[in-house]
Amino acid sequence: MESIFHEKQEGSLCAQHCLNNLLQGEYFSPVELSSIAHQLDEEERMRMAEGGVTSEDYRTFLQVISNALKVWGLELILFNSPEYQRLRIDPINERSFICNYKEHWFTVRKLGKQWFNLNSLLTGPELISDTYLALFLAQLQQEGYSIFVVKGDLPDCEADQLLQMIRVQQMHRPKLIGEELAQLKEQRVQKTDLERVLEANDGSGMLDEDEEDLQRALALSRQEIDLEDEEADLRRAIQLSMQGTSRNICQDTPQTSGTHLTSEELRKRREAYFEKQQQQQDPPGHPCEKPNTSSGALDSDLGDAMSEEDMLQAAVTMSLETVRSNFKTEGKK
Repeated sequence: MESIFHEKQEGSLCAQHCLNNLLQGEYFSPVELSSIAHQLDEEERMRMAEGGVTSEDYRTFLQVISNALKVWGLELILFNSPEYQRLRIDPINERSFICNYKEHWFTVRKLGKQWFNLNSLLTGPELISDTYLALFLAQLQQEGYSIFVVKGDLPDCEADQLLQMIRVQQMHRPKLIGEELAQLKEQRVQKTDLERVLEANDGSGMLDEDEEDLQRALALSRQEIDLEDEEADLRRAIQLSMQGTSRNICQDTPQTSGTHLTSEELRKRREAYFEKQQQQQDPPGHPCEKPNTSSGALDSDLGDAMSEEDMLQAAVTMSLETVRSNFKTEGKK
């Protein structure tokens, strides 16, 4: 698209833009077109005005454009004239068209193998497909446009040579210059409103997106702090539980002569407890085997059958039974 020459509208120079876009270069200036217009004598002006079909200005512009194109060996034929319609030429087989409505003129031209609307009121060239070309021209006629076919060989141009080798695609249709200006004006208004808001907040205002990011960061920080607090509380609870368990074991274990049981006394009491348990489990009339009271054998059997936790629980249970037995004996006395 960059290789296509496209003059945008400036003032009321649409005839100049139309011709230069057709020829793909700065071939005509306002001075040159004015000189061509002055070449029309008063008799020609009167004759065009007597035509009664269109206004004098229209006929004058048409004559100026026609005379300008004659320099390049080009001529204009009215698209919907009986003479041209009898030829039954498909529009895609032509090379270019000039379209006019009131005081506005613009060019539709084929460059390479593709058609383009080179209207100076657009922000850039508009790609027209072959299938849409006939419909586009018919729509212009319904809107009141006069369409002229440009006959003759157009001068060579860079865009035509380049587009003979490649085809272009257009993702977005160009806007009218007025639409683009209105959009730019709206963007400037929005920017000004935003600056006012920031100034009202003494420059401390933040965009919504930045504020949302900050809120999320604060929420994550609070969650991490809460998690750390919960972990600390859990550790303190476990520590207190372990301390309480240790105190309960010491309180429930009977003491001898004001001190804790020695390891030898605890071993003997374990032997007595397990011997009693064995006697209770054997059925009546069957003599029970006397457990081996050898310290090494007993410790080995107990080590294989029980874990340290089981042994501790058994010792606590045995101690509690001893205390209850002592209470019963003192009660009988």
